[in-house]
Amino acid sequence: MLKILPILFLFVEVSRGQDPVKNFCRRFGHQSTIVDRKLYIDGGQTNWEGQGNITNPWLLYNDLDVVGAKSGMPQLYANWTHNSTIPSVSGGILWPDSVNKRLYSYGGDNPAGTPVEISQFLSYDIARNQWDAFGTPSVQSVSWGGGVGVSELGKGFVLGGWLSNNSVPGWIGDPVATSNLIQYDMDQKLWKNSSGPDTTPKAEGVMVYLPASDSGLLVYFGGIIAPSGNSTTIAANMSTIHIFDISGGKWYTQTAVGTIPQARRRFCAGAAWSPDRSSYNIYLYGGLGFDENGPGFDDIYILSLPTFTWIKFFDGSTDGVPHHSLTCNVIGGQMLVIGGTFPLGKPSCDTPEAWGTHNVDMGKQSGSQWQRYQTNLSYVVPPEVIAVVGGSSQGSATIKSPAAGFSHRDLQVYFAQTATVALRTPTATPTSTSSESKLSSGTIGGIAAGCAIAFLAIFAGITFFFLRHRKNKLAPSAPPPPTDYEPQTMFHNNHDSIYSNGRESKVEPQLLDSIPSPRITEVAELSGSMVPNHGLGLGMGSKSPSSPLAEFPGSR
Repeated sequence: MLKILPILFLFVEVSRGQDPVKNFCRRFGHQSTIVDRKLYIDGGQTNWEGQGNITNPWLLYNDLDVVGAKSGMPQLYANWTHNSTIPSVSGGILWPDSVNKRLYSYGGDNPAGTPVEISQFLSYDIARNQWDAFGTPSVQSVSWGGGVGVSELGKGFVLGGWLSNNSVPGWIGDPVATSNLIQYDMDQKLWKNSSGPDTTPKAEGVMVYLPASDSGLLVYFGGIIAPSGNSTTIAANMSTIHIFDISGGKWYTQTAVGTIPQARRRFCAGAAWSPDRSSYNIYLYGGLGFDENGPGFDDIYILSLPTFTWIKFFDGSTDGVPHHSLTCNVIGGQMLVIGGTFPLGKPSCDTPEAWGTHNVDMGKQSGSQWQRYQTNLSYVVPPEVIAVVGGSSQGSATIKSPAAGFSHRDLQVYFAQTATVALRTPTATPTSTSSESKLSSGTIGGIAAGCAIAFLAIFAGITFFFLRHRKNKLAPSAPPPPTDYEPQTMFHNNHDSIYSNGRESKVEPQLLDSIPSPRITEVAELSGSMVPNHGLGLGMGSKSPSSPLAEFPGSR
């Protein structure tokens, strides 16, 4: 009986006062994506006021049509959570499927050092508010790869990333980076593992999608590379830009010029383009540095294509707040930068009134790079880009090729084309979302308090039953008390079938979304130190230490 006391007290302590909206302090290492005017945030590490780092048990979303009066950012809601059967990972990827109203969770690891069992490919059904398993992937799970999901195509992509015992069940040995491109077809439920732009292992860079060529282009840059086969890692050159033509399945590499950003990893990026698509502009923010730039960056650069020119857009704040392990999501003419960890020990919480959300005015229509979020703001080309490529805020760029020419003539053809994608049809009829409710902070607190009271009531009942049972055992003439209690398991039913590599198989309902039971995972906090690179090099040419990912105090 005494063994259940710590469990009950832990539940009460976890439930009391930990409102992810009201008590927010900071988040990092999470993954995010947009479906139907909602920006979903999953996994990573988080802080509550007055507490250390814990694994984030919540699936949250920002409503892109509602602006918080105090925050000036899209209102945050915390309607859903994970239970212990759904891993909460860092460094993973959320692929959006707006057609089937789903989120696909791929990859990631546990920064606390305990291996995460990711044996099933999981998808969150937004309409039904449940997690579903789609079988065991035919590819290994990576963390901190450069990935992007393209809902229009129904495909998810990731290049590179780490393989380790924190992300691959049964992995033995040191972490290693990969060089392959992984693709997932959301409609066919098929995986594909193909070659990357070269055989050099890479990780912690970014990938974005551009609607050029027949079906679109993928653009990857930054992060680390391991040219000596993972014995050492070095910084990837930020002038080296890898391009993948989706329809042709072919890689190209182009050298960028201009104001080249310092080498970095674990930054975030988002893409926008002029109305006439005469220029495609990729916005980069922040990141973790190497060697003398170890703490990282608080700046914005634009990679303008097809001129392949780097342009500095924001030089950094005056008080210096570099951060990394964050996410970027583009909505029209704005890019929301969410979360991140701050190595220089600034104030411990990241704009708690805005839940760590910062908004980039990509066209500087407000006159500044940073501005309050607006629910309807279209993209225009900023003056800094116009000065390089010509034209106007609406496009009409006059320079449409690199100064030294394209590395391959195919690229000139691709950037002269506009991607044409056939409309997808739902693979399953989604349930209406009109009855969806948004739980307020008070409601969440009430639910937590109610659960705590319910558990205390159960505890009192079990204590009474235990004492009575013990009393009856002491009386030899009394028969044992009858027992009519049978334990029950509560769960959401999955679909009638799950899929693995395109083959359908019948399965029994799996315990994927039962009673919420957040897992608390403490992660050490260090000050004035640099985040290790998953057991690999900390800087250029450095050897391989072994240390878990740590978080640092600080705020923007």
